Amino acid sequence: MKLVIVESPTKSKTIQRFLPESDYIVKSSFGHVRDLPKSDLGVDVEHDFTPKYVTPRKAQPHVKELKQEFKKSDEVIFATDEDREGESISWHLAKTLGIDPEKAKRIVFHEITKSAIQNALENPRVIDMNLVDAQQARRILDRLVGYKLSPLLWKKVARGLSAGRVQSVTVRLVVDREREIQKFNPEEFWTIEAELQSSRSKGKKFVARLYKIRNEVADKLHLKNQEHSDGILKDLEGANYQIQKIERKETKRNPLPPFTTSTLQQEASRKFGMSSRQTMVIAQYLYERGYITYHRTDSVNLSQQSLDGAKKFIQSKYGESYYYFRVFKTTSKGAQEAHEAIRPTSPNKIPDTLKIEPRQKKIYDLIWKRFVASQMAQAVFDATTVDISAADIYTFRANGSILKFDGFLKIYPVKFEENDLPELSENEILELLKLTPYQHFTQPPARYSEATLIKELEKNGIGRPSTYAPTLSTIQERNYVQKNEQKKFQPTEIGIAVNDLLVEHFPDIVDTRFTADMEQNLDKIAEGKEKWVPVIQNFYRPFSQILEAKYAEIKDRVKIEEKTDKVCPECGKPIAIKFGRFGKFYACTGFPQCRHTEPLEKKEVNTGIKCPKCADGDIVEKRTKKKRVFYGCNKYPACDFALWNKPTGEKCDKCGSMMVEKGKNIACSNKECA
Repeated sequence: MKLVIVESPTKSKTIQRFLPESDYIVKSSFGHVRDLPKSDLGVDVEHDFTPKYVTPRKAQPHVKELKQEFKKSDEVIFATDEDREGESISWHLAKTLGIDPEKAKRIVFHEITKSAIQNALENPRVIDMNLVDAQQARRILDRLVGYKLSPLLWKKVARGLSAGRVQSVTVRLVVDREREIQKFNPEEFWTIEAELQSSRSKGKKFVARLYKIRNEVADKLHLKNQEHSDGILKDLEGANYQIQKIERKETKRNPLPPFTTSTLQQEASRKFGMSSRQTMVIAQYLYERGYITYHRTDSVNLSQQSLDGAKKFIQSKYGESYYYFRVFKTTSKGAQEAHEAIRPTSPNKIPDTLKIEPRQKKIYDLIWKRFVASQMAQAVFDATTVDISAADIYTFRANGSILKFDGFLKIYPVKFEENDLPELSENEILELLKLTPYQHFTQPPARYSEATLIKELEKNGIGRPSTYAPTLSTIQERNYVQKNEQKKFQPTEIGIAVNDLLVEHFPDIVDTRFTADMEQNLDKIAEGKEKWVPVIQNFYRPFSQILEAKYAEIKDRVKIEEKTDKVCPECGKPIAIKFGRFGKFYACTGFPQCRHTEPLEKKEVNTGIKCPKCADGDIVEKRTKKKRVFYGCNKYPACDFALWNKPTGEKCDKCGSMMVEKGKNIACSNKECA
C-alpha cells in the first residue's frame, strides 16, 4: 500500500477518487506539522540562525495518525502544493516521519484531475531543498523582525502592537497615501461643450468638446477659471461651426490575460466587493475539488493542453471567427514562469452546470470566462473622429464609436461606451444648439481599495501571491488600518504612530525598495543562486545593532491621546482619550501609578424613526465588532429589532414592514415580501 500525503482533507478526498483504494491511501496533514514556537524566538542567532521547530498542539493528533499509516505503508509519496510553502510542508513531513528528504518521493501537479495525478505519479522527484530554504528564510526573517521589533513598540507606543516585514511596508503605503490626500490642493479648471446638429441629420444631436485653441491642445488645466472660460464664450458668439476633418478607422480591443492570484483578487474586489481572503478561500475550495488549476501563481502561462481545449470549445460553441490563438507575457516582478495561470481544469465545465454555492459560482464564472475570452478574437469597433472649427482659432472634437464585431466581449463584457454620430461630411456647416461651460476641480489621489493596494504591492515587488491576502487581513486585525464606508483603506491613529516611529528609526524596514530587494534575494535562494544563511546575516547584523541603539535613543514614549474634561474617579487626575491596539478608550493620565480605564461612549446616530417592534425606542445607526453598519433599536437588549439597511420611515403597502434603502433603490425589508 502506498501512502500519499497532502495538506488538505478536501484535497485528499478529491485525489483518492482518482486512485485505486487497493493500491493507494490518501491522507491529510491538515496543514503544517512543524513551526517555530510561539512562546520564544525559536531562532539561534548565534549559530547560523538555526530554527527550533516544534509540533503545534493542534497538529499532534494528525501527526500521530500519519505515523501509524506510515508504519503500514510500503512507500510514502508527498503531494503537497507546488509552491515554496507546499515544498516546505513536504520537507517537514519527511523530517517528522524520519524519512531522508533527499530520498523522499515528491510529486507536483497544477490541477487535481485524473490525468494530472497519473502524470505526476509517473514522474516523481525529490524534495527541492532550494525551495525549502527560500521558505525557511522567509519564515525566519519574519520571525526576527516580528519578535525583535515588536517589544520596542510595546515599550515606546502601546502594548500588544506588532511589526512585520511586509505588513509594515503595506501600512506605510496607506499612511503615505492619506498624507498625500491631506496635503492636496485642488486646482480649478473649465471645459466647454457644444451641442450641435447637422441639417441632414433630421434632428439628431451630438456633443463636441473644446479640443484646441490656436492649434494647441487645451488640456484640463488650460482653462483655469471662469474669467478665461467666459472670454472664450464671448469669442464664440455668432461663430460658424464648420467640419474641418473627419477621420474614420477601425479600432480593436484585446482580451485580458487569464488570472493570476493578484488579478483575481483585484477583479473579485471590484466586481463583488469580496476581500482578498474571501476570494482565496473560495479559490482554494474550487482548486481542491478539481474545478480550477492552482490558485497561487504570478504567471499568465497556459499549457498546450489547455490551449487545445479552449480552441476546440470556442470553435464548436461560437464558430471559427471567434477563435484566436494568443500567448501572454508575464510582467510581474519575480514571476515564476514554470507556473501556470489560474484557469478551469476544462472549458467544458461550464459555470451554469456546476452544483456549487452562489459565491463560489461567481468566482468560478469569472475564472472560466477570463480564460476562454483570452483565446477569443478581438472586439472590433468603427471609430470616428470629427474636428470642428469655430471662430478661426478654436477646434471642437466629437468622437464616435460603434461595435462592429463583439469577439471576446460575447462572454467577457468590459466597460465601453458606444456613441453613434450622425451622417456628417467635411466642410459642412453645423447648427449650434447650446454652448455649455463646466467647472471642475482636480481630485486628490484615491485611497487604496483592496484591489488597488494589491496592485501596488505587486507593482513594487512586495510580497508574493501567497502573501497578499494574509497581509491585508493582518493590518486590519491589528487595527493599523480600517476600511471606511466606501471600503477604502484609511490608517488609524495607532497605525500612523507605529508607521512614523518605524520610518524615523528603521527606514529600511518600511522601505519599498529594500523589501522588494529582499524578495529578490528569496527568489535567488529558491533558484539555487544564493545560500539562505548569508542572506539573513546581511540583514540581521545591521538590524540588531540599530535595534539595540534605538532602545537607548528613543527615550520618550509616543503619546497618542486627546484631552477631555473628565476626571479620574480613583485619583482625581485628568482623564484622556488614548489609543490602544483595539482603538480609543478613556484612561487616567496618572498611569502607571493609576491604572483606571473606561470604555469610550459609543455615539449612535439617531435616524429619528420610531422602532416598529416596541414603539418606544428609536432606530439608531450601530456597528458590529467588524465595523459593519446596521440599524437597531436603542432600547436593546429589551428590544432586539435590527436591520442591515437604512430605514426610510415608510412602511410597505403590501405587508406593513419597514421600507429600507438598498443601493439607489427603496425596497421592503421583509425578504418574503415581493
